[in-house]
Amino acid sequence: MIKDDFINFTIGKQKHIALIAHDSKKAELVDWVMQHREVLENHILCGTGTTARLIADKVNLPVKGYNSGPLGGDQQIGSRIVEGNIDFVVFFWDPLAAQPHDPDVKALLRIAVVYDIPIANNRATADFMLTSTFMNTEYERKVENFNKTMEARLESFKK
Repeated sequence: MIKDDFINFTIGKQKHIALIAHDSKKAELVDWVMQHREVLENHILCGTGTTARLIADKVNLPVKGYNSGPLGGDQQIGSRIVEGNIDFVVFFWDPLAAQPHDPDVKALLRIAVVYDIPIANNRATADFMLTSTFMNTEYERKVENFNKTMEARLESFKK
């Protein structure tokens, strides 16, 4: 495994989907979930704080709730990505509003890219992802083998 450039992981037919929204985008995300309820009810949902509670209450779907973003929820979602327990993220964020937990948001976006997790940051991208043929099939994602990358960097410092 240490010699391979990439490690393959399978995203199953039933996706583990994280739903997150900044305060100004919560109503939009709830509306989006309501619009796509028939698809989302076939998957396992989780979300941060108020967002998870709003979706559970207004759309009547089970959503595992984590802490709110400013209280570590974004980091909790990121850790679940690292553990292999989240396959897909829908994060309606507000690019025009200052966020007290902006470093956590950037860390979550970064970890999603590192682990090759699909992430939608707006309604259009979420629509495209949800209607993809991959939503109904398994998907093989390739994650860079960072152990090999780090080993190569260490070797280059020794020279």
